[in-house]
This record gives sequence, structure tokens and C-alpha cells, in this order.
Amino acid sequence: MILDLGLPRDLLCALLPELVLSGWGLLVLLVVAWRHRTPGHLRLAAGLTLAGFATTAVAVWWLWWHRARVDGITSPMIAVDDFRFVTDWLFLGAAALTVLLSQRYLEREQLAAPEYYPLLIFATVGMMLMGGASDLMVLFLGLELMSVAVYVLAAYDRRNPRAAEAGLKYFLIGAFASGFLLYGIALVYGATATTNLRIIGLQVGTLQLGSNAMLVTGLALLLVGFGFKVAAVPFHMWAPDVYDGAPTPVTGFMATAVKAAAFAALFRTLSEAFSDSEVARTVAGGLAAATMVAGNLIALAQRSLKRMLAYSSIAHAGYLLVAVATGTPAGRAAFLVYLVAYTLMTLGAFAVLAAKGRGGESDVRIDDLAGLAAQRPWAALALAVCMLSLLGFPGTAGFIGKWYILAAAAEAGRWGLAVLLVLTSVVSAGYYLPVIMASYMKPEPRPDAHADVRFGRLAGVAVTATVLGLLYWGVQPGRLLALARQTSATVRPAAASSSPPPAPIPIVADR
Repeated sequence: MILDLGLPRDLLCALLPELVLSGWGLLVLLVVAWRHRTPGHLRLAAGLTLAGFATTAVAVWWLWWHRARVDGITSPMIAVDDFRFVTDWLFLGAAALTVLLSQRYLEREQLAAPEYYPLLIFATVGMMLMGGASDLMVLFLGLELMSVAVYVLAAYDRRNPRAAEAGLKYFLIGAFASGFLLYGIALVYGATATTNLRIIGLQVGTLQLGSNAMLVTGLALLLVGFGFKVAAVPFHMWAPDVYDGAPTPVTGFMATAVKAAAFAALFRTLSEAFSDSEVARTVAGGLAAATMVAGNLIALAQRSLKRMLAYSSIAHAGYLLVAVATGTPAGRAAFLVYLVAYTLMTLGAFAVLAAKGRGGESDVRIDDLAGLAAQRPWAALALAVCMLSLLGFPGTAGFIGKWYILAAAAEAGRWGLAVLLVLTSVVSAGYYLPVIMASYMKPEPRPDAHADVRFGRLAGVAVTATVLGLLYWGVQPGRLLALARQTSATVRPAAASSSPPPAPIPIVADR
């Protein structure tokens, strides 16, 4: 299905998923304005939100099934390709899992305010715009739509001073990062006279702008803005406090879906507009090295489980940056594989933390998990699988993702990053394994130490889905890798878009 985005009908078709989800957001907003006084009303909003995510996923599938593409002559502001569709599914899946984890949590913590689910929906709409943005202005609009909603979600527990501090810090640092990003967009526009990613790539190649001072400065500011959004060192200062103060389901959402959206936008920007820029790859490699080292070393000193997971997410941003820095097809495929694995294992870990703690879970220490396996074996097993996957233990999706990133870095000649990835992964055993040891090898401090650890039916479904996904893709990664290869191949510079498309991969040949 070839779309001409100059025609209103085709443009609406290309934006169908975002329009469907925006419509559901307005509907849920209307419902919660009318019914928001009882837990039953909150469950109604949760059900409508899940229905919205499901129907939006169907809309994305419809475009993917019909092989929707844009006329190759035009350079649209919104991409219509497999990378957009797959990242949309990732955002929708992470948001749906967050809803499943949130329902019982909100009732338990008495956070039955009506804004929660509409904010989740509109944040997801912003993520989808970021993942599909072929123009820097659309990227910025999606980023702001997502960020404003997440600022409020971070401070959702209005009675908790930590949550208020988290929301304020995230707002101030986020606005600061947006300023860098917008100024970078302005400088890139000044150097190339366009904000379209593919046309920027053409201008850089044909006009020999690789060493243009204005363009290089604009690119540097873009990378600073993205560095804040993905919590890369040294732009990570906000992340531990914000993750620690926000409600735990929101923290999981921020550490996975929000970070995935920022990485998707960074990936597309560098792949389409700056694919030949050695400056971009060098800076990304430097950020990756600093992020892997600092994130892992600081996580070693953490005794709070929530802060440890916060620094863990920073370290994993470094692993993803290694894939981005390679600039090769193998690195692009590895990036998508690891992004899926990271989303599942991080959400699963935060789900167990949410079931264990109370009042924001900031006071849950690693030693507090002692004896968890004896009283709650399923929760301990789920946590152990997530920790082992975060570590990169064989048989889990985390191992497969790290292996492909390592192979891509070696293939690209980035041996320093490859060695650093292995060494920092070994260091991470120092804070992942103590969680498993406390759960399985230490006695519970009292008989009722874990009596209140409950998932709830919907949260149990979410945790089961994450654990099964991690184990399945840990032993059968072929289909995921094949999809990642085909998906990442659709993101390429305009100069490469005229070449014949890659041969279809059997995994999607039966559509």
C-alpha cells in the first residue's frame, strides 16, 4: 500500500494509530471526569485504557500487514516503515503492562485520582510520534507531549514529598534538555535549510557539510538533549532521584517506555540524517563508555533496591549506546533486540518491587528480600529471572541482546567498547546476584516478613508475560532477530533508499 501524504486521506491513514489512541485518550478523559470517586471507577478507566492500547496495536498491525509505505519521491514528516510499527508495538506493550501493574497499586496506595490513565495514553501518543518522526519538529512535538505527561505522572503521589521533588526535578531538567534539543534543531536548520531527516542527510552528503561548524555544533546540542532524555552519563544526574521518588509503576514506565522512545528517536536521527558522521559515532561511543562505567560502579554502592534499579537502567543505556555507536546493520538489529529485552526485564523487576514495598518503595533494601523464596516462591522466581537477564546470564533474552551488541561492536572494530561491555557486565554481578542470594539463601527475619507481597490478578499476568518472554527469547531468539534485521533495514539515509529493498525474511513472508 503506497501512501501519498500530500493527500488528506492518505495522511490520515498514515497517522491512524496516533489518531485512534488520541481518540481513546479523549474518551478516557471524559469518563474519569464523570466517574472518578470509587475504585470501581478507576478499574473502568483502566479497562478503557487497555482497550485503547489494544485497538491502537490492531491499527498498527493493519498498516504493517498491508505493507504501508510512502511514495519514495517524497520526504514526509512522519515515517511509514517497519521500524515505526515495531517501536509502536513496544511502546504500547510497555504502556499496557504498566496499566496492569498500576491498578492494584493505585488502590493500595489510595492514589485514585482521575488523571493517571489519560496521562499514560497521551504520553504513549508522544512516544509514537517520536518513534515515527522523520522531521525534527515532529520529533520535538512528540517529545514535549510525552514529557509533559510524564512530569505529572512522576509527581502523581501528591502526599509524598519525594514524589513532589521527583516531579519538580524532572520538569526542570527536562525543560533544560528540551532547550538544548531545540537550539540544536535551530542550528541544524541553519546549516541545511531543512528539518527533514532525510533531506538533512542528502544536504550533508552532497554539500560536504560534515565539518561545517554550525552543523557540528547543532549535532552536539542534539546529542546533549538526547543524552538527558536517555539518562546517559554525564547527563544522568536527575534519574536516580526522579526514579526513586515517583510511584513504582511510573518509575518502570519511565525507565522502559520513555527511555525506549528517546532511543528510537536518537536511532532514527543518527541513521537517516547523520549516518556518515564520524563525530556522531565518536560522541555516542564516548557516552556509552562513560555510562557503562559510571552506572555499574555507582549501582554497586546502592543498598536500596529502587535506587539500584535506577542506576542499573543508566548502565543499560550505555549498552544501547554501544549498538548506536557501531553505525552498522548488525548494530541496528542488535539495538532493537536489546531494547525489547531491556523493556521486559526492567518492567518485571519493578513489578516485584511494587508488590513488596509500600509508600513509594524507597525504603525497600536488598536485605529486606531475605527469605522471599520460602514464602513467595513465584515472586522470587520472577525477580531472579529478571536479575539474571539484566546481568546477561545465558538462557535469557538479556544474554542474547548483549551477545549481539558485542558481536556488532567487534564487527565494527569498536574493540574498546566491546571489552568495556564485557567488563562492566561482570561488575554488574556484584549488585544483581546479591538480590537473588537474599531471596534464596538468607532466612526470613520473621514469619510474616513477606505476608503482604501480592501481585493481584492483572499484575500477575504482566509479570508472567515478562518472565515467559525473557525465557522464550533467551532460547529461541531467531524470530526476534530476524524481525529486528528487517525492521532496522527500513531506517537508512535517503541516498540508500533508492537501492533495491532487502530480500524478504521468512519470518514475515507469510503475512
